[in-house]
Amino acid sequence: MTKKAILLIGFIIFKFVLQYSLISSDYDLQRDEYLHLDQGHHLAWGYLSVPPFTSWISYIIYLLGNSVFWVKFFPALFGALTIVVVWKAIEELNGSLFALILGAIGVFFSALLRINTLYQPNSFDILCWTTLYFVLIKYLNSKDTKWLFIGAIVFVFGFLNKYNIGFLIIGLLPAFVLTEERKIFAQPKLYLAFILGLLLIAPNLYWQYVNNFPVIHHLKELADTQLVYVDRLGFLKSQLLFFIGSFFVIVCGWLALFLYKPFEKYKPFFWSIVFTLAVFMYFKAKDYYAIGLYPIYISFGSVYLGNQLKEGWKRYLQPVLLLLPLLFFIPLYNAFFPNKSPEYIASHAKPYQKFGLLRWEDGKDHLLPQDFADMLGWKELAVKVDSVASTLPDLEHTIIICDNYGQAGAINYYSKNKKVIAHSFNADYVNWIPLDKKIKDVILVKEGDDDDKERKREIPIFDTVYLAGKRINKFARESEISIYVLRGAKVDVNKRIKEEMERKKNYQE
Repeated sequence: MTKKAILLIGFIIFKFVLQYSLISSDYDLQRDEYLHLDQGHHLAWGYLSVPPFTSWISYIIYLLGNSVFWVKFFPALFGALTIVVVWKAIEELNGSLFALILGAIGVFFSALLRINTLYQPNSFDILCWTTLYFVLIKYLNSKDTKWLFIGAIVFVFGFLNKYNIGFLIIGLLPAFVLTEERKIFAQPKLYLAFILGLLLIAPNLYWQYVNNFPVIHHLKELADTQLVYVDRLGFLKSQLLFFIGSFFVIVCGWLALFLYKPFEKYKPFFWSIVFTLAVFMYFKAKDYYAIGLYPIYISFGSVYLGNQLKEGWKRYLQPVLLLLPLLFFIPLYNAFFPNKSPEYIASHAKPYQKFGLLRWEDGKDHLLPQDFADMLGWKELAVKVDSVASTLPDLEHTIIICDNYGQAGAINYYSKNKKVIAHSFNADYVNWIPLDKKIKDVILVKEGDDDDKERKREIPIFDTVYLAGKRINKFARESEISIYVLRGAKVDVNKRIKEEMERKKNYQE
C-alpha cells in the first residue's frame, strides 16, 4: 500500500471518529431528520419537501436497525467521500503529496464537519457538486465522451437528492460559453447524455406534475417565511466562514484558473463560481446552499500552491498552510457544534453571538443556535405521548394528530408503543394519514402558539376533551408543547380529516 493510500485511509477513519464525537448526549436528533427517516416507510418518487433519494437511504437505515449510529453514519460517509473526490481531483491535476494533504485538510476542517453531523440532503448534495466538477475535470483533461454520461448519472443522483444542484448547471452554461471550451456544445454525445439524464429523472418530474408541482409551492413558502430574512451581504460573509481556514487556498485556486498556464483548459471553472454565486445572491438563497461550490476550488488551489511552494524558502510556508485550517477550526469547534450542554451555551453566549449563530430564520436572537434548539425535547415528547396513549382503552380507533412534522416524526422514532403512530397535516405527513378504520378518539399535539388552548372547536364534537400533559423545555425550538385527549367523537372524524387533507394538498390555508 502506497504512502498516499495510507494517508487517505487515515483521513477517512479520522473523519468518522470526529463526526461521532461532535454532538453531546444532551441532544436528540434534529427536526428534519425525523421527517427523512419516516419517508423511508413511505417510499415514493417524490415528496412535498425533498426528492426521493433520502428516503432510499432511510429505508437502508431502517433495515440496519434504525439506530442513531446509522442515522449519523451516512452523512459522515458522504463527507468522507467528498474528501476522497477532492483527493482524486488533485491527483488528476498532477498535484504533489503536499497538495493532497492540503486539500484533504482544507475540506476536513470546514463547515462540512457541521453539515455532516445531520442526516439531511445537504451532505450528499455537496458530494454530488464536487463529483460533477471532478467529472468535468476528467472530461476536459481527456475529451473522452464517457465522462459526459458519467456526469449525467452524477447529476441525476444529485437532482433526485436535492434540486439545488440545478444552480450548478445554471452557473456552468454561461461559463463554458465564455471560453474556448464552448465547443462542448458541438459534441453530439452531450445531448445524448442530457436525454439519458432527463429519462432518469422523469419519474420524479412526473410525480411533481401529478401532485401539482409542490416544489413550486415549497419554494414560494420558503421565500415568504425564511428567505425574506436573508441579507445578501450576510450571504457573502458566510461564504468566508464556511472554509475560513482554507479560504486563501480557494482564492488562489480561483485566480490560478485565470493566470496559471497548466490550468488554461479548466478556465470554465473560473467563470462558474462567479455566475453561480451571482444566481444564488439574486434569488436570496440561504448561505449554505453554495457550500458545494468550494471543495473543487480547494483542489485547484492546493495543486497551484504545491507547485509554487516547492522550492527555496517558500517550502517553509507549507507547514503554515497545513496548520491554518486546524488553527481556525479550534475556535469554531467551541461555537458551531452542539458539543456543550444547552445550559452551558445559554450562559456563555458571547462566542455564539460573535458568529451570529443565535439569530434564527425568524430574524430574532434566541438562547441557542436554531439547529441546536431543534435537537431538544423530542424524546421527552414521545415519552409523554406514550404515557397519555397508555390511558386510552382503544388505540386501534385512536389517531394522533400533531401540529408539525417534527413532532410527528419524533414521536414515531422514539415511541416504545408499536400502536402509537403520529400523523400531521404538515409537510409529507398529509399524504400518509390512514383512514381505513373509524376514528373514535384523538390525541392532539399542539404547538405553544396554539390559538385555541381551551379547545373550543373540539368540545362540541367530542364527549370528553381535556389537557393530558405538557412538555416544557425553555431551550427547545418549541419550548412548550401541549397534549390533549378528545374522546367519544360525535361526528364522522374520518370525513373531517379527509377534507382537511384535501385542503392542505391544494395549498389552502
